[in-house]
Amino acid sequence: MKVLSDPELWQRAVAGEPTAFGELFERHSKAIYMFAFRRTADWSLAEDLTSVVFLEAWRRRADVRLVHESALPWLFGIATNVLRNARRSLRRHRAALDRLAIEDEPDFADDLAERLDDRRRMREILVGYAKLPRGEQEVVALCRWSGLSYEETAVALELPIGTVRSRLARARRRLGELDGESGHELDDNAADLAEDAV
Repeated sequence: MKVLSDPELWQRAVAGEPTAFGELFERHSKAIYMFAFRRTADWSLAEDLTSVVFLEAWRRRADVRLVHESALPWLFGIATNVLRNARRSLRRHRAALDRLAIEDEPDFADDLAERLDDRRRMREILVGYAKLPRGEQEVVALCRWSGLSYEETAVALELPIGTVRSRLARARRRLGELDGESGHELDDNAADLAEDAV
């Protein structure tokens, strides 16, 4: 059976074929999920945000014509906007989680302990990451943490490629300075964090 491209699946989804959209979800949901986790340091919130991204993509399917071979840059653009819109509630959510004594939680399984450790490490990384301007944060999250090319990142953020390159260069310089202050490898640790956990 022929494997359909993202634009072909998209056209079928627009025509009302839900299995085509389901295939797009299967192809790209893990990347969106990891992107959301790397931005929030919370597995369950990342899952919720991934659902919102694909719900929004489904809702807007008739209004969008894919111009690239992959739907992923466009989905990352939606994810970036969902995260922007959720910023205030994320801050409230993080504050509530910080008030909890995670050390007092019972250890039900190795998997749970691993996920809590991932969340703790990601929160440490996000402390340095939060010191970057928002535009640089978005470029780092897409280029470094999610593996998009400069061109795909430019599509996702609706920016010129030169802007993506310059923001990434500035962010790398600033993260390098923060690495020296914190003793953490902020950029690379976040890129590597929990790849095998899902």
